[in-house]
Amino acid sequence: MSMESFNEGLAGFNNDLWLYLIVPVIAILSLYFTIRSGAVQIRLLPDMLRAIVAKPVQERGRGKPVSSFQAFAISAAARIGTGNIVGVATAIALGGPGAIFWMWLMGTLVGAASFVEATLAQVYKVKDGPDYRGGPAYYMERGLGARWMGLLFAVVILVTFSAVFNSVQSNTIAGALGTSVQTAFGETPAWLAPVVGAVLVAFVAAVIFGGLHRIAHTAQLLVPFMVIIYVVLGVIVVVLNLDRVPGVLAMIVEHAFGLRELAGAGIGTAISQGVRRGMFSNEAGLGSAPNAAATATVTHPVKQGLVQTLGVYVDTLIVCSITAFIVLVSDPQYGENQGPTMTQRALEDNLGSWSLHVLTVVILLIAFTSVLGNYYYGESNIRFLSRRRGVMTGYRIAFLVIAFLGAIGSVQLVWTLADTTMAVMALVNLAAIAPLSTVAFRVLRDFTRQRKQGRDPVFTRDLLPDVRGIECWEPAERERETVRD
Repeated sequence: MSMESFNEGLAGFNNDLWLYLIVPVIAILSLYFTIRSGAVQIRLLPDMLRAIVAKPVQERGRGKPVSSFQAFAISAAARIGTGNIVGVATAIALGGPGAIFWMWLMGTLVGAASFVEATLAQVYKVKDGPDYRGGPAYYMERGLGARWMGLLFAVVILVTFSAVFNSVQSNTIAGALGTSVQTAFGETPAWLAPVVGAVLVAFVAAVIFGGLHRIAHTAQLLVPFMVIIYVVLGVIVVVLNLDRVPGVLAMIVEHAFGLRELAGAGIGTAISQGVRRGMFSNEAGLGSAPNAAATATVTHPVKQGLVQTLGVYVDTLIVCSITAFIVLVSDPQYGENQGPTMTQRALEDNLGSWSLHVLTVVILLIAFTSVLGNYYYGESNIRFLSRRRGVMTGYRIAFLVIAFLGAIGSVQLVWTLADTTMAVMALVNLAAIAPLSTVAFRVLRDFTRQRKQGRDPVFTRDLLPDVRGIECWEPAERERETVRD
């Protein structure tokens, strides 16, 4: 069997796996979480906005805290990747404009799953020197008493994010710079990719060897900057085509439910592409973002659960939507081979060739911050597997080597393999948060009760005396003071 036929066979298997198992399971669980929580992802939107701008709290005897926004930025760094630009365009190319409607709907629905997993990450987080760590591996061990499950999850997320997605993002950086150089000078020199790989390794090493706080501060600076640049580009394109916006909105709804699409089985394709691409982008329910959520120092677990839910909205309803409108106001050509270049062509047609170079900068920032987010997900799970200092050093060196190899190699097969490993990761995480969601809902009721009393909610583990495995949240920590970040 040739490598090409193996890749095609694996891609077909992944399509069926996601379409018939992963997506339905996440959709059903998200609907259940939405009902049980009283649509927390919509009902508590004002609290999300309050929580993300709240000042961090300084706990007695501990170092400088990681704020809610910094934890949000780490997860957003990994969430907001090239899938927001290329993936959304591919969904439109294959599923038509109707795919965007289903992406929006699923993005809103899975906000409940994101809330549950992030809240659980906070409840079951552990102390790690002056910082906190946590995530699915930790709540599997502490909440379910299933360390084997945590070990499986930790290994799979290392393969998926620290190996596969790391190489994909570094390859994207080299490819984006190569395209920009070719546009400007007519050809891409052979030495460019190795040089890009070496420079990338140097910058990544400077950040990751500085520890969690340097990663958090870098993400805090870069994530808003890259999002603003991309949104401004999109808004300019939309303003230039303002007369087409009502028609685009009508087209999205019409293609999502139209009789013509129903007759041609197009609705199924639209649903499949919109839901799948949206999930790949926002990662809700997959178990990745909770690793970042656990790092925040907050007074109540629900606060960070709400902040991470807001992250799903920023990713899907803002960044992905900008891509959708850039493409759809530009009368795109649909088809399997159109997706990867639709966004670039739309920008060039509307703004000129200079916009391709700006997009290159955006892609560089997106891919670089994704590399940092991918690294941290691995670091958190490496510490779950082993506390030995040499293991962490070995992980960092291996991560940098993979980043360099990704910049100079081809990643088509590993990208296909990522679909499979991410599916395994999602199934393991969903199997854990389904039974543990009762803990998240009890914590939510406590948060709501305190808010109704006009208080700033504070959680301590004595409020859940029958729940095992909670290491932090000691009653003595009620006495806190707010500090400036």
